[in-house]
Amino acid sequence: MKNLILTAVFACGLLSSCNNQIKTENTMEQTLTLTQEWDKTFAKSEKVSHKKVTFRNRYGITLAADMYTPLTANGKLPAIAVSGPFGAVKEQTSGIYAQTMAERGFLTIAFDPSFTGESGGEPRRMASPDINTEDFLAAVDFLSVQDNVDPEKIGIIGICGWGGMAINAAAIDPRIKATVTSTMYDMSKVTAEGYFGSEDTPAQRMAKRRDIAAQRTEDYRSGSYKRAGGVVDPLPEDAPFFVKDYYDYYKTPRGYHKRSGNSNDGWNVIGCQSFLNQKLLCYASEIESPVLLIHGEKAHSRYFSEYAFAQMTGKQVENQSAKEGNKELLIIPGAVHTDLYDNKAGVIPYDKIEAFFIENLK
Repeated sequence: MKNLILTAVFACGLLSSCNNQIKTENTMEQTLTLTQEWDKTFAKSEKVSHKKVTFRNRYGITLAADMYTPLTANGKLPAIAVSGPFGAVKEQTSGIYAQTMAERGFLTIAFDPSFTGESGGEPRRMASPDINTEDFLAAVDFLSVQDNVDPEKIGIIGICGWGGMAINAAAIDPRIKATVTSTMYDMSKVTAEGYFGSEDTPAQRMAKRRDIAAQRTEDYRSGSYKRAGGVVDPLPEDAPFFVKDYYDYYKTPRGYHKRSGNSNDGWNVIGCQSFLNQKLLCYASEIESPVLLIHGEKAHSRYFSEYAFAQMTGKQVENQSAKEGNKELLIIPGAVHTDLYDNKAGVIPYDKIEAFFIENLK
């Protein structure tokens, strides 16, 4: 049966091959305009070198990234690709993680996902469970062919909404030898069910579908995409704590960045439509490589990591660290969601992350 399927899939290619008429597709990358000055939300390290790089995903979208290389590097290095949070840019949280891990001996890249930041992709501020998972795979493509990277020692870090994408990437690509998620969101789960299952009925999902469908018609008629708005500003006095938590990062000098959707006008209203019926974690139980899930005890989003751990291991846990096989859930006492966005609170477990990658990228 397998041979029959392959024959059907590649029939056209095989016929062309027999006639020596294989066509070569244009693989030229899009030229991006990249900011050369240091415009990060964190200080530049004197322990690493930094440069801008680009690479192309299988949809032809050119992605922009910051590459961090330890100054003491020799030979082929283990490498890590980092992205997230959802709606953020590489000048924020992902860059902090990437630079810090480079200080600890890894070659790292922090990349802007498709349709975001300095990366390509039109229209802007769209999201896709497939394309954004592919962005991680494309980062692995890029790292695999670098002269100073060992292609057998590549890991990934997904932060917030890109945590779910990272798990999906690990489930589909065995080149990824180890995965870390930090303060993760499962964007499929929250889009389809609402927070804590508050919108988890067929009727509520249908209402969302109708609203998005109506917005698509309006967008097409107007020739533009309505933005959903980023983190609310000004901050209402009665805002939930997690909204205040996001405000404290994205709307203050601590984390504000001019290219960040969360800091400004947000995603397109229809931007996350496909998350309604495409589940990111459906094959999480088949991930063979090690995964470390890190979350704050007091984070509103903690249940996403607990759910992911259960999907991978079958073990249900709540508000406690746990380990099952090569899957580990690490709960940081007292930490809220954005405490893991930067190290203002001093709780990001970099020593643990370093040890995890050293152990599993060897």
